[in-house]
Amino acid sequence: MASYVLLCLATLQGVRAWGVLGHATVAYIAQNYVSDETASWAQGVLADTSDSYLANIASWADDYRETTAGAWSAPLHFIDAEDNPPTTCDVNYERDCGSTGCSVSAMANYTQRAGDGRLTAANTAEAVRFIVHFVGDITQPLHDEAYELGANDVAVTFDGFSDNLHADWDTYIPEMLIGGATLADAQTWADTLIKDIDSGTYESVKASWIAGDDIDDVITTATAWASDANAFVCSVVMPNGAAALTAMKDLYPTYYDSVLPTIELQIAKAGYRLANWLDLIYTTEVATKRDIIDESELAKRGGSRMASRKVVDESELDGRSFLPPPRSLSRAKMARAAVGYGCNHQH
Repeated sequence: MASYVLLCLATLQGVRAWGVLGHATVAYIAQNYVSDETASWAQGVLADTSDSYLANIASWADDYRETTAGAWSAPLHFIDAEDNPPTTCDVNYERDCGSTGCSVSAMANYTQRAGDGRLTAANTAEAVRFIVHFVGDITQPLHDEAYELGANDVAVTFDGFSDNLHADWDTYIPEMLIGGATLADAQTWADTLIKDIDSGTYESVKASWIAGDDIDDVITTATAWASDANAFVCSVVMPNGAAALTAMKDLYPTYYDSVLPTIELQIAKAGYRLANWLDLIYTTEVATKRDIIDESELAKRGGSRMASRKVVDESELDGRSFLPPPRSLSRAKMARAAVGYGCNHQH
């Protein structure tokens, strides 16, 4: 059965961090935890009032980067930690975010854009779509690692197929666990993880997943998320080094069984974190600015209060202020640029 699932996956085109299944599952978990007000706002922004309003767009950023118009966004799906796994694993924004941007700078940019209030409806929707996707990307450990292009160049065998470690974490291990990649499959997985969050495995730790999240300091917040995920590269993903995995006859079932708990943890964490982040955008930015507009209208009509609004310079809205200073490309960054910043799924 497992081989059959992977054979079907071999026909799929494109690259999916966490896969369509993983990103949609993250989105369904988030839908469960956002406030009613945030849900209404997001549904309005996305022009989708269905029960899958976030799941429907969870992989949009992957589809977009595969187009000619969206190719520029490919570097935004990861941050390449230039550490030394399995000896050391750490993320340093100034060192690791490339000059064309990374997942951390993208979170800062699109968080600002989603809550700015002056963008077109299309640009606001784009910002929300990117945020939904990038929160998922950041929680995938190999999207926070430079080693061998995020392990795209770590050749392994999984359930009889020759592929690479990154593809297995993104797609093939999760889809083997669940048995499919439809929205219904994602909803089923999300329902299981929601139970674990509410009253099971994750109940006692869920508060720590969002502790310290600060919408006024997105770089620090998103770097902390990336660091949290990156630590698993040393402890779970390749604890004995990449060579040990390449030498294994097959990653299934021993390695598969050993990493499943971490994969489920990270999917649950991403969904819970995404809900909190969308709530923060709505409550601290969107709703506040609506109140300011309402008070301004009141003042025009003879009211006694006139609220002031912090004005963000238009030049900041492209996100360039979030990028590290220009510098010479490292070997890891040059390697990424040479392959077009993509991932490599070989099934």
